[in-house]
Amino acid sequence: MVNQAEPQDSSMRSLQRVLASLNAYRWLSLGALLSLLLLTIANAVTPQLFRWGIDQGIAKQDLDIVLYSAGAMVIAAIARGLFNFGQSFWAEAASQGVAYDLRNRIFSKIQNLSFSYHDQAQTSQLLTRVTSDIEQIRTFVGTNLIQVISAIVTLISIAIVLLIMNWQLALITLTVIPMNGWLLARFFTQNGELFRRVQEQLSDLNAVLQENLIGIRVVKAFVRESAEARRYTAMNDTLVAANMKTIRAIRSTFPFIFLLSNLVTLAVFGYGGSEVIGNRFSVGELVAFNSYLLLILQPVLLIGFAAPAIAQAAASAERVYEVVDAEIEIRDRSNAVPFQACVGRITFENVSFRYPGAQTETISGVSFETKPRELIAVLGMTASGKSSIMNLIPRFYDVTAGAVRIDGRDVRDFTLASLRSRIGIVFQETTLFSGTLRENIAYAKPNATLDQVIEAAKAAQMHDFIIGLPEGYETLVGERGVGLSGGQKQRIAIARTLLTDYSILILDDSTSAVDAQTAVQIQAALDGLMHQKACTTFVVAQRISTVQNADRILLVDKGRLVAQGTHEELMRSSPLYGAILESQVKQSK
Repeated sequence: MVNQAEPQDSSMRSLQRVLASLNAYRWLSLGALLSLLLLTIANAVTPQLFRWGIDQGIAKQDLDIVLYSAGAMVIAAIARGLFNFGQSFWAEAASQGVAYDLRNRIFSKIQNLSFSYHDQAQTSQLLTRVTSDIEQIRTFVGTNLIQVISAIVTLISIAIVLLIMNWQLALITLTVIPMNGWLLARFFTQNGELFRRVQEQLSDLNAVLQENLIGIRVVKAFVRESAEARRYTAMNDTLVAANMKTIRAIRSTFPFIFLLSNLVTLAVFGYGGSEVIGNRFSVGELVAFNSYLLLILQPVLLIGFAAPAIAQAAASAERVYEVVDAEIEIRDRSNAVPFQACVGRITFENVSFRYPGAQTETISGVSFETKPRELIAVLGMTASGKSSIMNLIPRFYDVTAGAVRIDGRDVRDFTLASLRSRIGIVFQETTLFSGTLRENIAYAKPNATLDQVIEAAKAAQMHDFIIGLPEGYETLVGERGVGLSGGQKQRIAIARTLLTDYSILILDDSTSAVDAQTAVQIQAALDGLMHQKACTTFVVAQRISTVQNADRILLVDKGRLVAQGTHEELMRSSPLYGAILESQVKQSK
């Protein structure tokens, strides 16, 4: 019982936070509430106009009263239409504002979350929260919330009118409210977690779709279309099954609400009819009372219809705020200072590192120090920890033991923005964005001139290819533009990095997707730029041929620094270095 209550309480607290966000749109919210109150008044007045027209007009055969009441009802109908539009319009405007703020807030949070969060979070889950979950919240604020408030206001106002008209008949009518309220409370308590699972199943379905779209070439290459279709169908069946559970939950509650409402209607008709026959109640009063009965039953039904949507919105709100409240593990210290100048002394002091959630250390006891203007190569077999070592310099992750220093100062003492803006990185996996080739090269420096972009492209051995395209540097990248090979993408990424104002340069296996001749050309161009701009350059590689001219080579094996020195020194002193070189020579033959 406790396990069920805790998720329910968490969802309700998240929904309360959504309501609190309406404070930013208080005037829109007040406009919706004012329209709602005026609509309630117009609804409450209408049955009294019927009563007046019947008792004072039709019963007494006074045509003027009939016409006056008819005219008044026309005015009331117009007023109801205007006020109904007003409450819907203002509520929808407020809901759009809340959704807008939430989308921006969650997107901004995703941008600032640490690498460790993105390592564990599914992209499809984040996409579902930014889209489907926020849409559920918007629907709640724009539609369900105003329905519930309208229902409560209507219930209270109509209950007062009924008690004034005939308290005995009113008590019969009002018995439906606590009974239906109990049924709705029971529905919320028992099914909150069910609606959360529906959203999670939708995220899982999106995950399959996303993986398939990204890996469509692999799917076709291995003739797995049928298997992928079966996998998607299985996930779709699971989602449908989860949705059917919610429908069964609704069907187990709402027929009883409708039954109670119908029984109350019959009771009012029977008791009210006997009161009219006994001349204790007029026909007009019975007609008005019956109209109020419909008005009081309608809110109960509206709350009933809104209940599943509110439960789903509560589950969605909890999922959205899970991301919004996620801890940013890598952040500025309170006394952080800007990183402005670099002499070139990068120091690793007995550094160990373990990825969040991992049981074993990826890096253990790594210590070294670079000299100014030194070209450092980091060499090792696949999964030896080379990239993990490099990720600690710009603080993509923080060390679990030891310290990484730049010119004697711990990297954690610098502000993240200034540190990362002065570290140029070419990742092993290349990512380009929709836009032109020029925009992709100038991604980190949007105000760069065309001459600067061309200079960077030349250094990356990409200029000749680009000017050969019909649109040149304005060629669109992506589905609507030219398709680039892996090597071309990697060279664009190199040009993008070279255009930044870097002090430290990290090339993470940046020539792995190009041929040997192009790699030599890129390396020759980089050599000049490295010594011009960078205080220290790190080149991460698996091939010895790409790093043998480095000032120093760091040999990494299983997360440990096992040897360091020049190519010639390691040839003499390191059996592992010799074994790697021998295996690569054999592969090249």
